[in-house]
Amino acid sequence: QAELGLNEHHQNEVISYMRFARFKRGLCLKTVDSCFQDLKDSRLVEETFTIDEVIDLLDGLQSVVHSEVESELINTTYTNVLLLRQLFSQAEKWYLKLQTDVSDLENRELLEQVAEFEKSEFTSSNKKPTADSVKPKLAPLNEGGSELLNKTVARLQEENEKLKSRLKTIETQATAALDEKSKLEKSLRDLQMIQGDQKPNANQDITELENKVAALKSQFEKTLNDTAANQKFLEEDLVTTKHDLLKVQDQLSTAEKELEKKFQQTAAYRNMKEILTKKNEQIKDLRRRLSK
Repeated sequence: QAELGLNEHHQNEVISYMRFARFKRGLCLKTVDSCFQDLKDSRLVEETFTIDEVIDLLDGLQSVVHSEVESELINTTYTNVLLLRQLFSQAEKWYLKLQTDVSDLENRELLEQVAEFEKSEFTSSNKKPTADSVKPKLAPLNEGGSELLNKTVARLQEENEKLKSRLKTIETQATAALDEKSKLEKSLRDLQMIQGDQKPNANQDITELENKVAALKSQFEKTLNDTAANQKFLEEDLVTTKHDLLKVQDQLSTAEKELEKKFQQTAAYRNMKEILTKKNEQIKDLRRRLSK
């Protein structure tokens, strides 16, 4: 099976677009065929035609087919522009700048590769395409290894480890409390067999122990809920931090370009450039004199 060098998700997106393009292409061909069929049904009713009549028939057919093909080509161009607009909009949300190489659109080797891919997907194998159940709203982030981002990630990971450690401690406490309850219940049953008059006190101890276990269970469930909420908050905070970092990097790049432009316009820069030009002329003059 021919491949395009893309991951599974993007390859499925390409297959979906090719299916749309094949459908539109089929409609265009049907329209052209109908133009010829209409000519046969409506104009070719006589057995003989003069040269002028044949030329008139062909001119009319050419005009209709030309109009249909031109309309379809224009519609295809507009459709491709809308597709590019979707991709660029997703990239701009993350301050990415995508580039296209128009020269590759006429690369015969690549075009043959796409043709082979279409043939393998739609003709030889009768499989149905697998579409992703969840459509991504944003393109993947091209991370740059920033120190600020690394510190934020490290801090979030450290907080996550602390929460895991706390959760493990609470689980240990709950397990110990359950074990203690089992031991106490066994002891109480033994005492009840020996001293029947101490049954009210034993029931009271059991009630207090059950209240203690219920409190520990409530605390354990609360900690689990807090951990899940905190985890979600940390993930949202990480995404926001990445977004802000990319925005700051873009602003810094613009500011550096403006600062360099302003510096080239200062009097000090022009004076320095004039001094360097005079020094170069003096050096050239000394070299000419030395050569003489």
